[in-house]
Amino acid sequence: MAKVLIVDDDVNFCVILKSYLGRKGYEADEAYTCNDALRLLQKNGYDVVLTDFRLPDKNGLELLKEIKDKNSDAVVILMTAYADIRMAVKAIKLGAFEYVTKPVNPEEILMYIKKGMGRQPSLETPGHAEKTVINSKGNLEYVYASSKESRAIHDYIALVSPTDMSVIIQGESGTGKEYIARKIHEQSKRKSHPFVAIDCGSLSKELAGSEFFGHIKGSFTGALNDKTGQFEAANKGTLFLDEIGNLSYEVQVKLLRAIQERKIRKIGSNKDISVDVRLITATNEDLRESVRRGAFREDLYHRLNEFSVHVPPLRERKEDITVFINFFLEKANQELDKKIEIIPGNIMDSFWAYPWPGNIREVKNVVRRAVLLSKGNELSVMSLPEEIPLYMNRKEKITESLGNDLKSQTEKTEKELIIATLQKAKFNKSRAAKILNIDRKTLYNKIKLYGISGS
Repeated sequence: MAKVLIVDDDVNFCVILKSYLGRKGYEADEAYTCNDALRLLQKNGYDVVLTDFRLPDKNGLELLKEIKDKNSDAVVILMTAYADIRMAVKAIKLGAFEYVTKPVNPEEILMYIKKGMGRQPSLETPGHAEKTVINSKGNLEYVYASSKESRAIHDYIALVSPTDMSVIIQGESGTGKEYIARKIHEQSKRKSHPFVAIDCGSLSKELAGSEFFGHIKGSFTGALNDKTGQFEAANKGTLFLDEIGNLSYEVQVKLLRAIQERKIRKIGSNKDISVDVRLITATNEDLRESVRRGAFREDLYHRLNEFSVHVPPLRERKEDITVFINFFLEKANQELDKKIEIIPGNIMDSFWAYPWPGNIREVKNVVRRAVLLSKGNELSVMSLPEEIPLYMNRKEKITESLGNDLKSQTEKTEKELIIATLQKAKFNKSRAAKILNIDRKTLYNKIKLYGISGS
């Protein structure tokens, strides 16, 4: 059974969760600071770490980075207040398995622990990065949303899939970039061969060469066995590099050579191995801007960018929100053995009006959590994170204001979020800025920009 470390400065919370996990057969320890957690991790080693975002000495992101540096296969689940949602999205990018919003439901935590342990890869060597390998028999499910932006994306998928062109998929975290990559693979001539996904954001400069190209036993400290690199593992199939913009300049040089020569060399070997892979990459950054800044090689960018797909954030394609809500509701009912059939109109209004900073991933998490906490056959307002009900009864107002000016619409949404947060904080600007995860000066500037009164 998995060993679990709970990191939170709320002693009562730790005791209750530790007791619950103990009854479920898990061995659990608790730590109240980041430094305490690191000492226990060094001493005992844990399969799963449940950590609060806000800790007395450091934050959860700093702890996450240190955990991943020591054991990239540890399942880290971030527990966060809803105001920290943007940080939680960043945590996913840095390698967290999942995030849950407080107040935490123990059954929800248990579900994520089981899921995390189920997807944990076997270890070949210390520092092995997480990877996903899927072939044509993987029964992936796709949501065919209705907005013109989503229809355009599926048109692009159909157009580029039969080719061998390299593809860059650009979009915010949580918009479904890996699903698009998998769909391209499944509709390609390579579909009977592996689809291998690598999270470049979790790769250090030292480990990237081994992960991409492999190594032979004894080639460096910790290389206890021969290792097959992911280029070789994906031979004749598709290699998906997520968050490609995070690769160091030195690794970019090695990657460019492998693409150009279609050959790789394992660390410690003097023998080249021929590989035939199709590259699909994803990023939430503007790589062209990275090229201009000198942070990303221009020649590598052009090698990767034979075809590009831009995935708009969910707030820019509101027609899709209802489609995703209904899809994840059905999936959550099946997964949690529930029968939630009714979403009240005021809740749907708030779903439609809310800006969804975590995009589709956030929709999935919110719906799943709401289904878990709701009773009977109707979704409950009390099951929602506290920020979402603030948007109730705003659908009509926002609908009337919709126009062709995307910038104006985004500003309207931001203005409404600031007003709602100020009201919640009783116009305490320091508290409102903390909830919004911006500094006080930025909040003052936005209040002035939008002409917000009563503040």
